[in-house]
Amino acid sequence: MAKGVKRYFGTDGIRGRVGQYPATAEFVLKLGWAVGRVLAPECGGKVLIGKDTRISGYMFESALEAGLSAAGCDVLLTGPMPTPGIAYLTRTLHACAGIVVSASHNPYYDNGIKFFGADGNKLPDELEARIEAALDEDLETVDPARLGKAERVADAAGRYIEFCKSTIPHSVDLRGLKLVVDCANGASYHVAPSVFDELGAEVVEIGVEPDGININAGCGSTDPAALQAAVREHGADLGIALDGDGDRAILVDAEGDLVDGDELLYILARFRKERGMLGGAVVGTVMSNLGLEHALRACEIDFHRTPVGDRYIMEMLLERGWTLGGESSGHIICLDRSRSGDGIVTALQVLWAMRETGRALRDLRAGMTKYPQCMINVRVARNGGPPEVPARVGEAVRAAEARLDGRGRVLLRPSGTEPLIRVMVEGSDAGEVERLARELAGVVETALGAA
Repeated sequence: MAKGVKRYFGTDGIRGRVGQYPATAEFVLKLGWAVGRVLAPECGGKVLIGKDTRISGYMFESALEAGLSAAGCDVLLTGPMPTPGIAYLTRTLHACAGIVVSASHNPYYDNGIKFFGADGNKLPDELEARIEAALDEDLETVDPARLGKAERVADAAGRYIEFCKSTIPHSVDLRGLKLVVDCANGASYHVAPSVFDELGAEVVEIGVEPDGININAGCGSTDPAALQAAVREHGADLGIALDGDGDRAILVDAEGDLVDGDELLYILARFRKERGMLGGAVVGTVMSNLGLEHALRACEIDFHRTPVGDRYIMEMLLERGWTLGGESSGHIICLDRSRSGDGIVTALQVLWAMRETGRALRDLRAGMTKYPQCMINVRVARNGGPPEVPARVGEAVRAAEARLDGRGRVLLRPSGTEPLIRVMVEGSDAGEVERLARELAGVVETALGAA
């Protein structure tokens, strides 16, 4: 294996279709043991495990518990808990690591394993490499007297609810606001409605009846149509759509229109700057809308881009001492409030801005105009790694950029989880953007051999 190339870990842990390697009970048991083998000698071996609501979570939670116990690690179990809740509880319960069994916004038949270190941040590459190396060793169970024990964290939900409420000033009162909260039948179903209710809002709950299979199905941030309809039906002031593991939020204004992550980032950046709370530049990704960059520039706010993935946003924020970043998907990091992307916390920050300014969500986002964007996924033959881009594709990209003539941008990006090349074109003219995207997708499909 080439230096620096990981076999199992992607940008957000390990993920796959349940029953297909590595998303198997056998592999996850060995993974739990490998994690314990690496971490136990350094931290005393107490590991927190949470999960979302997909049915395979029972199997993988048990497999991780068995593997960790075999390595001599004690296990704390929370049951269903949003990913940011595990990041928070890992720190406050002084665990040496936190593990989340979740495939985030994916369908129920996928699942994955995410990791947090003792500080609540995602594991560094060095630790992931050591865990992968341990997976090559034979599984050896510690002496029976040293086997790890497991216990339930009885007040996990209550602890996390109080944390979320603490991320806005005590003076912020949500009384008089009607909110529709869509929990995607996922990990937030038993905590998110309580947060907003305890802060005084009238809450209409949807997506709060998980059955193990309906997570993200026709609901949540990846399919917000039901939320938009509910906001209009109930005459609500705001709709909040979370994803399956609760680390993303997409909002809906009182008219039922979507407000995505780029617009949320603009709202929060402007609000924070006006009150002297911004703390440096704002961080987005290569996929962030060009309209966000231009709107922030008009507010005299610097904007920087990273590769796609919240871990890269987090790395830049930590490295440069900044506090605010996020992705178009609604994965927003307010580093002065939470150590990870958190859908509930994001919604609370926006509600704070609404209450503080006395302005509706629609008015708060009015200063940003999104550029038309077209993205086409081209499925290519899988050859064991990211496909190399032939010269003729590069020439086609340069030609498209020349036609945009500074009025937009072009991006080709291999998917980190599927055999796809994502072709994205963005610009001021929607028709031109779509034509260029389709032309480029055709060139990529011909050059790389569509699967």
